[in-house]
Amino acid sequence: MAISGSKDFELNVTEYVEEAFERCGIVARTGYDIRTAKRSLNLMLADWANRGLNQWTIKQTTVTMIQGTSTYTLDTDTIDVLNAVLRRDGTDYGIARLSRDEYLNIPTKTTESRVSQFFVDRQITPVMNVWPTPNNSTDQVIFDRLVRMDDADSPTNTMEMPFRFYPALAAGLAYYIALKKAPNRIQYLKGLYEEEMDRAMTEDRDRANLTITPGFGYFR
Repeated sequence: MAISGSKDFELNVTEYVEEAFERCGIVARTGYDIRTAKRSLNLMLADWANRGLNQWTIKQTTVTMIQGTSTYTLDTDTIDVLNAVLRRDGTDYGIARLSRDEYLNIPTKTTESRVSQFFVDRQITPVMNVWPTPNNSTDQVIFDRLVRMDDADSPTNTMEMPFRFYPALAAGLAYYIALKKAPNRIQYLKGLYEEEMDRAMTEDRDRANLTITPGFGYFR
């Protein structure tokens, strides 16, 4: 028996919707069925951003410091900043993250020196504040940021995720649709969704050994 030799299986939005409706025991028949399912799908992706770290949504970004400037606007698709380093003359220095309260209580925010700490103000358009204020315009802050996934805008769109999460997405969309159209299947589909999601997120974890080091940041 010959194997296919292909590894390119991928569903588009319409196929996810069809799969989800079938799991609910119904058929998507109208354009409104597609629209309401697509809306549920995008709401579910927003919930995924609240569930924890998805490795494929991490993007490394570099911002060149400007002397005397401590505030830098981040891209609007930024959910959070995970970690950061300062690069000076080819050498990377770890910089610590501050809480909102810690940053607010720094008495001398305009002091210029090598950046050693940062605070992320998670507004609709997030902002990174660094401290001390940069003392040159050549240093770079390099950071890993968690970004939101692309929306499901068109029925022909494919979804921005590794194949490992296909079952979780199909199960989750079925549950969301059941909330509106198949109430008798809500509990069953919710349990299946949480099981699929837990399995996918457990596999998606970082497998590096955990190392804990003390931080020597700013303290009041």
